[in-house]
Amino acid sequence: MTADTNISLWHRAIMSAAGTVQDAIKSLEKSSLQIVLVCDESGVLHGTITDGDIRRAILRGVSLENPSSEVINPDPITVSPDVKREAVLQMMNEKVLRQIPVVDARGILVDLHLWDHMVTNNPIENIMLIMAGGRGTRLGHHTRKCPKPMLEVGGKPMLELIIERAHARGLRKFVISLNYLGHMIEDYFGDGHNFGVQINYLKEDEPMGTAGSLSLLSPHPTLPFLVTNGDVISDINYDEILAFHAEHKAMGTMAVRQHEVNNQFGVVLTEGDVIKGFEEKPIYRSIINAGVYAFTPAVIELLSKKEHCDMPALFERIIARGERAIVYPLHETWLDVGRPEDLLAAQKLLA
Repeated sequence: MTADTNISLWHRAIMSAAGTVQDAIKSLEKSSLQIVLVCDESGVLHGTITDGDIRRAILRGVSLENPSSEVINPDPITVSPDVKREAVLQMMNEKVLRQIPVVDARGILVDLHLWDHMVTNNPIENIMLIMAGGRGTRLGHHTRKCPKPMLEVGGKPMLELIIERAHARGLRKFVISLNYLGHMIEDYFGDGHNFGVQINYLKEDEPMGTAGSLSLLSPHPTLPFLVTNGDVISDINYDEILAFHAEHKAMGTMAVRQHEVNNQFGVVLTEGDVIKGFEEKPIYRSIINAGVYAFTPAVIELLSKKEHCDMPALFERIIARGERAIVYPLHETWLDVGRPEDLLAAQKLLA
């Protein structure tokens, strides 16, 4: 990557230090470079903000309206313009970095090295298992004659949107777990050839829960693999969650989101029968399961063949075994289409 041919690309990742965490997220989405370059008016690099920096801040409870200074890395790894490509690639490998800013002797940002631009961009060999066997009872009449993942959003079945978005991120190999009206899914997608991907199927004789069908994978994956619910539409970067999973040497990684609930009433703070204070319409924040996961192949050993098992139970088994179970915070667009109002909202958003 050179400054002459790619200057407009990395310039889109520059942000003023006066911005907020939300501004940093917008910058990430605008540039698609997975890094924000925080500079002053003279072009001096004051720090960087990566996707991971924001995810870790969300876990700490940092609000998206807070100053970007709460998530910035003020001392990022940088190189000078005279460092050769081979040395940069070696540094990226050793430090597990996908971006390294280039600054001159005055500290002014002059370029940005990107792993994806420096090496051949091969398709991702990891498989994605899509759980599409549920009955979708909360959606009432919508799923009486149609499996939930085949309900249309934006003019296409949700399942097609999930596959398209994953395909755009480099995934080519999919396995779909079927039960309720599964023949409709198989008839629509076939072997995946018409969609530019490879699709195989797992068929549950009886509902096996949100994790049970992992035991049916045959042959067992040899690489870490992804699992997603068939009713979750997201702009998640699947390559990033796989990298995050590997970096933390986890057996199971769960994508999560920060969920806010507004109390519509003023809260009275008491101690016994004594009023200690008041909190007007407080906001309660919690971390919720986003329905996307990464696992190492060894996780299948924790399941019995054709056993009913849900994801929380599987993660409890991982923990009980003494293995690492971690979370991957999402800030990307995320839709869980589980209720009629969710379906309507998704249809409006993606119309």
